[in-house]
Amino acid sequence: MTIKGCIAAALLVLSVSAFGQDAAKASAPKPADVAFQSIYRADEVWRRALRGSVSKEDEDRRLPPEHLAHVDAATQAKALTHWQSVLADLSKVDSAALSPEEHLNFEVYRAQIVVERNDVAFREYERPVNSDSQFWGFIAPIDGRAFRTQEHYRRYLLRLKDVPEFFDEQMANMRAGAARGFTPPRVTLEGRDQGLKDVVNAKSVQQTSFWRPFVAMPPSISAEDQAKLRAEAEDVITHQVMPAYAKMLAFFDEEYVPHAVTSLAAESLPEGNAYYQSKILEYATVTMTPDEIHAVGLKEMDGIHAEMLAAMKASGFTGSFAEFLQSLRTDPKYYAKTPEELLHDAAWIAKEFDGVSSRYFGYQPRGRFGIVPVPPDMAPFYTAGRGGTSSYLLNTYDLPSRPLYSLPALTLHESAPGHSWQGAIAMEQERDKKLPQFRHAYISAYGEGWALYCERLGTEMGIHHTPQETFGMLSYQAWRAARLVVDTGIHAQGWTRAQAQQYLHDNTALSDHEIETEVDRYISWPGQALSYYLGEMAIMKERRKAEAALGAKFNLRAFHDAVLETGSVPLPVLEEHLDAWIAGGGVGPFAEMEQ
Repeated sequence: MTIKGCIAAALLVLSVSAFGQDAAKASAPKPADVAFQSIYRADEVWRRALRGSVSKEDEDRRLPPEHLAHVDAATQAKALTHWQSVLADLSKVDSAALSPEEHLNFEVYRAQIVVERNDVAFREYERPVNSDSQFWGFIAPIDGRAFRTQEHYRRYLLRLKDVPEFFDEQMANMRAGAARGFTPPRVTLEGRDQGLKDVVNAKSVQQTSFWRPFVAMPPSISAEDQAKLRAEAEDVITHQVMPAYAKMLAFFDEEYVPHAVTSLAAESLPEGNAYYQSKILEYATVTMTPDEIHAVGLKEMDGIHAEMLAAMKASGFTGSFAEFLQSLRTDPKYYAKTPEELLHDAAWIAKEFDGVSSRYFGYQPRGRFGIVPVPPDMAPFYTAGRGGTSSYLLNTYDLPSRPLYSLPALTLHESAPGHSWQGAIAMEQERDKKLPQFRHAYISAYGEGWALYCERLGTEMGIHHTPQETFGMLSYQAWRAARLVVDTGIHAQGWTRAQAQQYLHDNTALSDHEIETEVDRYISWPGQALSYYLGEMAIMKERRKAEAALGAKFNLRAFHDAVLETGSVPLPVLEEHLDAWIAGGGVGPFAEMEQ
């Protein structure tokens, strides 16, 4: 080899060596990433123990916990110390030095820990019931078909054995809350004992909701083992669960409700102003004041009302707005005659979306959902529908309050491309990208904002076929905008229950029954109602920004995929993510699917 060749070879070796060193440096984890990861991984272990000692392997296999979590005051005090410690550790992390992926994780995680800390600091655990949801309603599974193995049944029976102690801890917390005037308003608790009564008054174990998993057991479990499991379940439900429900019913009716507060406003509770602001941050993920949110709601209502008048005119109706609302509420042609009709119409709408989904989304989730009626013990006080990754719960109770002209908007919101669709994508992203456990959480402003955006997207997708269905969608938009007015009106401006009901009656096409249940939900669940419209506004703002910045290059499918790519995140984090997406040219995370 010539001298020139030796020099070239030496330079090549040096170059390869330098490249290897640079690559090693590039692949080495950043110290800030390592410090942050050590915090949230230690927290994952702590949370797992709190949830009932479920191992990481069990969670990966989708196995439920073996025990109900402890909720007593001592456990809550330990939780407060834990969250405060986590926040202190996070304050020492140099967030500016994090990698892009961990920076997003950091913003999501820190926001969650602030909410966890606030909830325990304000002793939210002393108000474990509200007009919409009660802890005793979530012990029994909604769908017993989810039980696939003998291990599922074993864990279920262990949790049922925990019910007496769990209820005793909840009662102690409720007593402490009542003693300091920290309860839901009494008016919102009336009739909410129905779930307790259904268990206590059941004529047999088989008539209770706890028996659902034992009605049709998997054939993979032998007949002998099935018989043993049923016998054990009958014994546990008879001697432990039903007596615990009877004890809770007596406490709720005779002690708790009579001593519940009569004022409606969150700001009238202990540390009320700060408490309500913490609820706004939790659900809406923004730091806006109640007065600012109230003003936004009034302005948005004006714009939606103009759209509603245009839809009314398109329908050919010649009367007043109030007369049109009355017609929609009372004309039998707008209502299903049987629960099956309502369920079948919802299924048709869901399949209609399937037919156009590829025009609006590049990524199509692999997960699927079913449509299930709300269980009878929950239905009278439950919302019109609620969507999850495996099921779209549709309320078939009181059919004259379930208008068909609103069903397209409801179905798009709760199933696809709303909650069920978004949830399935989030689960697949979490699994495929191996995201940390805390990224599996549901953040209301993101989830509800997206679902509400999907209702309006239904017009673009051609799902709203008649002016009445367009009006139904707009009525739902007005309902969520009105929540900004009503929630802040009740909790910060002294509104009465009747005043809130009248506002919804005058400005939406909701039935009187639904208005009553909804207002009671806002009264007993401060701040949650704010998340929907503020979330949709954030998504719409980013879409308009993208359309203006990208012009002809704007791709709606890519935009939707970019919104869904992050999973559930606070609104400021979503806006930062979408701003970066716009700056990068608006190419979707699933570009090959969006062409």
